[in-house]
Amino acid sequence: MNKKRILIAAGLGLVQLTVSQSANAQDSLQLKDVVITATKNDQKQSQTGKVVTIISKEVLERSHGKSLPELISEQAGIIVAGSSSNPGLNKSVFFRGAGSAYAVVLIDGIVQNDPSGNGGAFDLRLLSIDQIDHIEILRGGQSTIYGSDAVAGVINIITKKGGPKGNTIYGVASIGSYETLKGTIGLNGGVDGFTYNVNYTQNKTNGISEAANPVGNNAEFDKDGFRTGALNANFGIKLDKHFSVNPFVRYYYGNYSFDGGAFVDAGNYSILKNVAAGTNAKYEFATGKVTLNYSYESTSNDSHSSFPSFSQGKISIVDVFYNQKLNDKLDLLVGIDNRVMKLSSAATAPKANIFAAYSSLFLHDLSVFNLEVGGRYNKHEQYGENYTYSITPSINIIKEVKLFGTVSTAFKVPTLNMLFGQFGANLDLKPEKSQNYEAGVNFSFADEKFTLRVAGFKRDLKDAIIYAFPAGYVNQVSQKTKGFEVEPAIKFGKFNLNGYYAYVEGNEFNFVDNAIADYLFRRPKNTFGITAGVQATTDLYVSANYRYFGNRTDGNFSTYTVDTLPAYKLLSAYA
Repeated sequence: MNKKRILIAAGLGLVQLTVSQSANAQDSLQLKDVVITATKNDQKQSQTGKVVTIISKEVLERSHGKSLPELISEQAGIIVAGSSSNPGLNKSVFFRGAGSAYAVVLIDGIVQNDPSGNGGAFDLRLLSIDQIDHIEILRGGQSTIYGSDAVAGVINIITKKGGPKGNTIYGVASIGSYETLKGTIGLNGGVDGFTYNVNYTQNKTNGISEAANPVGNNAEFDKDGFRTGALNANFGIKLDKHFSVNPFVRYYYGNYSFDGGAFVDAGNYSILKNVAAGTNAKYEFATGKVTLNYSYESTSNDSHSSFPSFSQGKISIVDVFYNQKLNDKLDLLVGIDNRVMKLSSAATAPKANIFAAYSSLFLHDLSVFNLEVGGRYNKHEQYGENYTYSITPSINIIKEVKLFGTVSTAFKVPTLNMLFGQFGANLDLKPEKSQNYEAGVNFSFADEKFTLRVAGFKRDLKDAIIYAFPAGYVNQVSQKTKGFEVEPAIKFGKFNLNGYYAYVEGNEFNFVDNAIADYLFRRPKNTFGITAGVQATTDLYVSANYRYFGNRTDGNFSTYTVDTLPAYKLLSAYA
């Protein structure tokens, strides 16, 4: 019997308070003129053949009632498992059918990583939407610029910075069901040569039970809520007209409750902490600039359940790159990157170092033609050397039509747990490597009042690392994934309509019966979404979002079978 379910969520945007000395009108830029920083070359979107999505400051300001995983999951080709469920569970990000650790998260252009995890992926719960200015999403392999893990895509989160001269206090407060309370208070401003933005967000909810109460059980299950606090501080120091230094500090604390299974109530909880500090420094001159990014990050997760665990990882990153404008149509990027990762919670505190040198050439606006060509050399102290490359051409056939494509390679290094951990460690592991192909077309008519992007992709991954019981971690299988995305958008006066359809299929190692299967766990072949919004008044924006997720498979570890989960739909309204 087929079961159809529809879930309805309502967001309350409830109280928004801002105290300031001046108001800045948001510039109205067309998408083709938006500058993308994630390519490390400050390109306009019209000058690159990469598939880029910008979540603007305007969209974020309308989304205070959402979490970052919820907002990311509304984008084409991206599944954030558990984005609409209990916040106490990890939010795995699946880009274009790839596994949950094959995408890189950046904060202000700096790679984020958690060496203590099996996948090393950054936890999207660590940032509040209230602390973000805008988000850049690049799909496809980006290892040439960002190294390990950038196999399927990159999410670059740009935090709020600076402010007008003087001091400005700002804040947002919201209240919702299940005793949900959220508040952000911040202070920003500046004087000659110095700017700052310091904000703190507190969030809590009693929530609902994560586990479903089995039929016939009359005992009431407890609620699984959470309590979080997040501090974000950015500073800008202009030493002279050429040289600037921009230090930052971030701290996050989260206490999350979770149950013992789908139908098992439990008083489990985990305490997640993240501390990061570093700086960005730039020296600019007439035809180029030198940029330094340094970051030190420590992440710990203390889980209290019937299987208690504690993990802590630390990573320090130094990334120095040089941009040179060779002429009005040709730019050069050259950089070096060094990362030291440490599993400090392990008895021996193992660590690993990876050094890289990379370079790219950007040819733009040569009549109708643009081209990006890049390469990267990597040296890992454990497995040795590997290389990656990327070739991205695009052609603006006419003003309204652009063809684009990419051929690239990408890689993912074995994590510290895979190399040195307690269970199945293997010092002979090689990096996972992928060959990526992408092609598509972008239409834009009536001054971008109507846009349509269609993109297809294919990814072949070899030397995939799996846990093969009882041997442990091994490089064993190849995985193939392909699909396409369709993204239309319409703007008509005060009305906006955005949608997407994404299809993905592939094979991967099945961790239930230890075999390669012709389907992807937790990733439906078909997803569809549409968002409609209207600027009802100057201060009121009303929107509705509908999303469809098709059938997907997952492992049932009670019966050790592969189960097909039914399709589901989500409908949300926001004001």
